[in-house]
Amino acid sequence: MRTAWATPSTASLRKTSRCASILKAPKIPYRETIRGTADVQGRHKKQTGGHGQFGDCWIRMQPLPRGAQFEFSNEIFGGSIPKNFIPAVEKGILEAAEHGFLAGYPMVDFKVELYDGSYHDVDSSELAFKLAARKAFKAAMQHAKPALLEPIMNVEIQAPVEYAGDLMGDLNGRRGRIAGMETKGSTQFIRAQVPMAEMLNYQNDLTAMTQGRASFTMEFDHYDYVPQLQADKIIAAAKAAKTGEEEEEE
Repeated sequence: MRTAWATPSTASLRKTSRCASILKAPKIPYRETIRGTADVQGRHKKQTGGHGQFGDCWIRMQPLPRGAQFEFSNEIFGGSIPKNFIPAVEKGILEAAEHGFLAGYPMVDFKVELYDGSYHDVDSSELAFKLAARKAFKAAMQHAKPALLEPIMNVEIQAPVEYAGDLMGDLNGRRGRIAGMETKGSTQFIRAQVPMAEMLNYQNDLTAMTQGRASFTMEFDHYDYVPQLQADKIIAAAKAAKTGEEEEEE
């Protein structure tokens, strides 16, 4: 049986490598995105005796089409933020997005427009504006309706015709969508789109369902929203894992 995990843009969808005789289940490369818009301020101000830190930015955030990744637009006019600090704002947004908001997964498919802000002649710096941008990102997430995305796989199964009904029922139970069927002699070909998370143990399950008489191939197709019930479980598990890591550090 051959299983294709290839994807146009990320190697993280490939099977987890084997180490000695230990097999690890592949981690699902979830992503985060937004469904809504936000218009927020990010302000960082700190005084430590000598020079302080000051950065202030206003951003608008909106969703982009699936696969668009990230877009940054500088709409500053009149010098409310000096040009040399603009890249620091973009960098701060990207660094915050890399760690997501809901469950720690990278944020994708959103646009940020920097349109206003303020600075201090002495206390402003690239670091201050980067930190201000991170605060703006977190503030935006409170309003922009963040959501989880999951990888959807193209699956093709080749099996004896007599198993077709059971296989389609099983795919439906895995949140799969049947995309087509074709019969050639005594062999049934079934094509479907199924969330990657539902396919981790499919090889063993398929063998059991068909007495080892079926095979399948699978490759990445696109990302789509995780249903809320599943999303709640993923977010809860991520928070629990983070809490566990923090307790170990202590």
